[in-house]
Amino acid sequence: MRILLDEEKCVGAGQCVLTIGEVFDQRDEDGIAVLLDERPDETKRGEVETAAQLCPGQAIEVRTD
Repeated sequence: MRILLDEEKCVGAGQCVLTIGEVFDQRDEDGIAVLLDERPDETKRGEVETAAQLCPGQAIEVRTD
């Protein structure tokens, strides 16, 4: 699994951080999400996919490569 995060689409809502904080964080200066782990363990897939679904800016893409 690979995660792509489009910072241009991020609105800083923080739903990804609340869902799985070990994979996502937010910059202090503007609240934009940042990836802490681009390729998390497969056991985290459910939480990562939930974070992508909850993202109001649709800034998170989960790939299988």
